Formats: sequence, structure tokens, C-alpha cells
Amino acid sequence: MGNNEKLQLFEDQPIRTAWDEEAEEWYFSIVDVVGALTESADPLAYWRKMKQRLKEEGNETVTNCHGLKLKARDGKRRLTDVATTEQLLRIIQSIPSKKAEPFKLWLAEVGRERIEETLDPELIAERLVATYERKGYTREWINQRLMAISARKELTDEWKDCGVESRKEYAILTDELTKAWAGMNTRQYKNLKGLKKESLRDNMSTTELVLNMLAETSTKDISHKERPDGFEQSVAVAKRGGNVAAIARKALEKETGEPVITKQNAAQLNHVVTQMIEASAKTAGEVAASGEEEEREI
Repeated sequence: MGNNEKLQLFEDQPIRTAWDEEAEEWYFSIVDVVGALTESADPLAYWRKMKQRLKEEGNETVTNCHGLKLKARDGKRRLTDVATTEQLLRIIQSIPSKKAEPFKLWLAEVGRERIEETLDPELIAERLVATYERKGYTREWINQRLMAISARKELTDEWKDCGVESRKEYAILTDELTKAWAGMNTRQYKNLKGLKKESLRDNMSTTELVLNMLAETSTKDISHKERPDGFEQSVAVAKRGGNVAAIARKALEKETGEPVITKQNAAQLNHVVTQMIEASAKTAGEVAASGEEEEREI
């Protein structure tokens, strides 16, 4: 079954999902749904007990549920019980929760959005922008992030055309490219920022994003020009593409006297922006209040 995985949020609770393109059907992780609806400390144990009870009652929905390998919190893929929208609606009827009705509305919204995105891909970008805005990112950063996503897609398409296929090979090429421009691989970069499974790009500053995008775009352009044959030749090209961005990074650091690569992650970067906004709002309020006071004195 061809599917693409996606984390979707229900009231800030992550729900792992997979889209089956052939069947045009969403599959939802039942354990994640149970966790969101029950707030149980051990949703897996809750689901196992519930599953056993439903089976004993002869519930066919549970019997017909599929198992898919979805990425767990530790990054490993494990077989997970999943259900379609219809199956899930029947399952949640057996879960005593005040969130059941809001969750049903959320399911309908998820299905509607996917259909709309298929008809109009621009909606994907709009919802992505809205998500980043809610997280506190600046408009400048969001614009760069969208451009970076496009650059990354162009690069992976180029790698695919050159015979790179496995996820492992993509990861190695990304490591080589990152090491060339940043002086460290992606895992070391994440460690510097105190990250575990979070997206590295979502935790880069605007300048870091721009340089990373330069590295990926340069790699894509060099590869398109030279047409490397397979993974090994693509590694050499990735290093050269990353070196283009390394030259730019060193030149900028020489001009500013400050390192480009920062330990700050998204939470810290967005906190600084929030403080700046709050400070500006406070100043504006003080100015307005001062003006009112002057008017009263006059």
C-alpha cells in the first residue's frame, strides 16, 4: 500500500496518520487517538485492554483493523494498529470521553482538507504558513522556510534521477552536505541545539536556513550539470555543493565577527522575537499613555 505519513494535531495532541493514495483513505494510529481522548498515562495498555474486550464482544471493527509500521517517538518504525475514519468512529463510541464529539468534527475536517489539497496544492502551503505562525515564527523566517522546502524537494528529485534510492543513502548525502558547509553532520548539529527527533531546519535561524538552502541548491545545480552516476559519485558532488555554502558562511563570519551557526533552537529564537514584540508593544503603549497625559495637562 503506497502511503505517506503525517503528524496531525488534535488539540495539540499529535496523531500519527498515513494516507493511502490508491484507496484515497486516511489511516489513524489508534493508540494516539486513545491517548488524545482519554489522557491515559499508558494509552497502549488502555487500547490493548479495550481491544480484548471488544473482541470478546464480537466487534468486527477491531478484527478488521490493519497494522502499519509507523515511526515511534524513539525514531524506530514499529507495527501499530491503525483504523480508517469509519472504523475509528465506531471505536471511539466505546471510549467514554467528553472529547468524542470534537474529535469526530476533527476527523471530518482532516478528510475535507486532504481532498481540498489534492484539488488545490496551494492550500498545503497556506496551512503550513498558518502552523508556523501559531508557533511564533516571523514572516521572514516562514518565507525562507517555504523556499527551503522547495529547494530540498528539487535536490531529492535530482538525487533520485541520479540513481539514489534508499532512505539511508539520502541521509548520508545530507550528512556530507551539512558537514561540508556547517563543519558537523546533522546529528552533531542537532546535539548543538539540544534537539532529539525535532526537525533541524525548523530550529535554524534565518541565516542558517539560507546557507543550508545555498548548499542544497548548489549541490543540485552541480549534479544537474555533471550527472553523477549513482550514490558514490553523488557523495562527492554533495561535498562540493556544501563547500559553496561554507565559503559564504566564512565570509559572513569574517565581516560580522560572529559565528553563523547558533546553539539556539526554535523555542529560544521565537522567545527572543516574542520579547521584542512585547517590548515594542509596551513602548507603544507608554507613548500613547504619555500623549493622553499631555492632552489632559493642556
